[in-house]
Amino acid sequence: MDGILSISAIVALLLAAGGVIALLGGRGAVSFRWLLVAAGLVLLNDALLTRVYRLVPDLIPGDWNWQGKILALLATLAIAALPAFGWRASGLPLRQADPKAPLVVAGLYALLFVGLALAFPNEHATTETIAFQLTMPGLEEEAFYRGLLLLALDRAFTGRARLLGVDWSWGAALSCALFGLAHAFGISKGEVSFEPLAFVLTAGPSLIGVWVRLRTGSILLPILMHNFGNAASLFL
Repeated sequence: MDGILSISAIVALLLAAGGVIALLGGRGAVSFRWLLVAAGLVLLNDALLTRVYRLVPDLIPGDWNWQGKILALLATLAIAALPAFGWRASGLPLRQADPKAPLVVAGLYALLFVGLALAFPNEHATTETIAFQLTMPGLEEEAFYRGLLLLALDRAFTGRARLLGVDWSWGAALSCALFGLAHAFGISKGEVSFEPLAFVLTAGPSLIGVWVRLRTGSILLPILMHNFGNAASLFL
């Protein structure tokens, strides 16, 4: 029940933000059809990640949520293949449209996480932990948040602002906010919790991921950056 309440609150915040933007932006600023699609995607993604809130048995042994991540990733890929979305529009092709500046940013991003790993060393990691952090977080989360969900939210909000060589929409900002809330917000036993630091450390870097995704047209570099950031402290 707590998981359902948490994701319901997050979706309610998304819909409320859409309503505010519609009021401020005037007629045509928001496509509520695509906003509802984005809300549905968030609900589906959360249900699959949690094995339908633990109603589905965990068939993959281990300390990490392999089954939930795999199911969520497969659903993302399947939906992205639908004509209404499309793999190219969802950023799934590996071809990079403009890789030069994003590669520089990715290099600086990697150096930042190397520095953090050296400053805050981690305990010895198991083989499973290393394998998981090198694969599933980046693959599943980038395909969803910087791919499928970003596309739906980008279509939900029509306004654009040109910054750093890409066109930003409210959808781009909201996709990052949703990513941060997924890591920082929760409801447990009737009590609401929010961790500002966790929000900043997830929503902040995701803005970089969105910029790279929009600049290159692909989620490939965001996946590599994400998994490197997660795993750097496991090796240093």
